Amino acid sequence: MNSFHRFSRIAFLLLVAGSGFVALHSLAETTPAGPYKIVASAQLMGTGGIDYVYADSDGRRLYVPRGDEILTFDLDTLKQAASIPNTKAHGVAVDTNSHHGFASSNPVVMWDTKTLEMIKTIPVQGRPDGIFFEPETERVFVFSHSAPNATVIDTKDGSIVGVIDLGGAPEQAASDGRGHLFVDIEDKGNVAVVDLKTLKVSAHYDLGGRNGPAGLALDTKNQVLFAFCREPATAVMLNAGDGKILGTLPIGTVTDGGGFNPKTMEAFSSQRDGTLTIIKENSPSSFAVEQTVPTMQGAKTCTLDPKTSQIVLIAVERAPPPGSASSATPASPNPATTAQTGSSSPSPGGDRRKGGGGGPGLLHILVVGR
Repeated sequence: MNSFHRFSRIAFLLLVAGSGFVALHSLAETTPAGPYKIVASAQLMGTGGIDYVYADSDGRRLYVPRGDEILTFDLDTLKQAASIPNTKAHGVAVDTNSHHGFASSNPVVMWDTKTLEMIKTIPVQGRPDGIFFEPETERVFVFSHSAPNATVIDTKDGSIVGVIDLGGAPEQAASDGRGHLFVDIEDKGNVAVVDLKTLKVSAHYDLGGRNGPAGLALDTKNQVLFAFCREPATAVMLNAGDGKILGTLPIGTVTDGGGFNPKTMEAFSSQRDGTLTIIKENSPSSFAVEQTVPTMQGAKTCTLDPKTSQIVLIAVERAPPPGSASSATPASPNPATTAQTGSSSPSPGGDRRKGGGGGPGLLHILVVGR
């Protein structure tokens, strides 16, 4: 059966998008009082699941692994560029010095970030999920929920340096520039501290009974960690030196990513419930929720563009079931949220799924800024 007949709403969206890509204006009317709002948005039809989004601020590229390829976009215009095919990945990390990119796939794919040409593949053990580039050692850490929990790769030549037992399922990481890597351990409710010289865990910081830490950020200047937990939905601030809890704050539900902007002294957490929580660090011991920005349901991973201080989120709006009212009647553009191109704004209903798989759906890219 012709899929375009079965999914008339998809056909409508493709018609509106022209080439399948739409750049949207600010959605200020959906944002509460506060400095942050959605300042740009884009849509792209495709298939497959998504997980992490990554901004290469120096190279001005945005990477979105989806299905069996890695999509790339111009970070300034959100226009689609070339893709990296045959790569079923969860996330991306880039070493701006060597101009080498890496995907958390199995095997790990390594490419030239200038040309996007593949350099080599690197067989690894475990089930690659998260990934982190550590600038001090110029190494990439590929995380897995099964052993080995971390595979360490030299970014210059793609050689495997070692593996690390983190004592649980890792999610996100941050480094302090002082020889330590911090990794939140989702199934243990703690943060592992890794000695970058020995590649051994030197400590585990308990989160005081908060479980499911899936986002992690670090203020390197003041050595403050921000662990974003799912149960309950809480941000836990810790002293990175000794693990002492400095405070807690509420966040949205089902977080899966976070970061810290040293220019604004703000931490942020993205949540599946369609919110982005902005936390202001007033001092190394004083924190407050500055704003909760409405984004889109399912937009629970994010990345920071340090050059612009903007936060980029992604979500997928899955195609409606055949014969449903929504598939028979395409959604009408909302004049209040329509760009000059005449395209409609993102709607709730995003679905973020791990790795590849998943049917047709509309990828939404949201840019949040001041």
